[in-house]
Amino acid sequence: MRLLTPSLLIVTCFVIGGMVFKSMAPRRCATILPDDTIFVLTGDMRRIPFAMRQLRKYPGVDLYIIGAGANGSFEMARRVTIESDSKSTYQNALAIKEISERAGLDRLVIITTEDHMNRAKYLIEKELPHSEIVACPVPLTDMPVTKRLERWLIEYIKYIVTLFGIKEG
Repeated sequence: MRLLTPSLLIVTCFVIGGMVFKSMAPRRCATILPDDTIFVLTGDMRRIPFAMRQLRKYPGVDLYIIGAGANGSFEMARRVTIESDSKSTYQNALAIKEISERAGLDRLVIITTEDHMNRAKYLIEKELPHSEIVACPVPLTDMPVTKRLERWLIEYIKYIVTLFGIKEG
């Protein structure tokens, strides 16, 4: 019985932490300003089409597609820049830091899926502590509940690992 109590406490803390983690994630896209710069993190097929819809709504913004698998051409009136070297969320944050420092950006709109937003935003804020990070999450409503739960759980575990200073791996 004594072993069950610490185990139950750990499981309870993990479950409550997961609920807090999910509740902290933004549900809607924050306000995008006409001169903002959007960074979309690749890794899920929903992200780039969502970003292109935002681009149609806000035709004056610049778009950077960041990460592995970023390729293709986009027929847009403004510049769309593709960065395909980064292979992890941490490397995405480093690429965004390099681009934003070079361009003198102090406000960044981040597009990624809702389950990934907390960790992505955390890593980007660590690299750019004086920048305003605007979250614009891609909803996962078209996904079965069990798959969504699995993705949230994986991201929650990755977030915990990131808090311990392990940024890749």
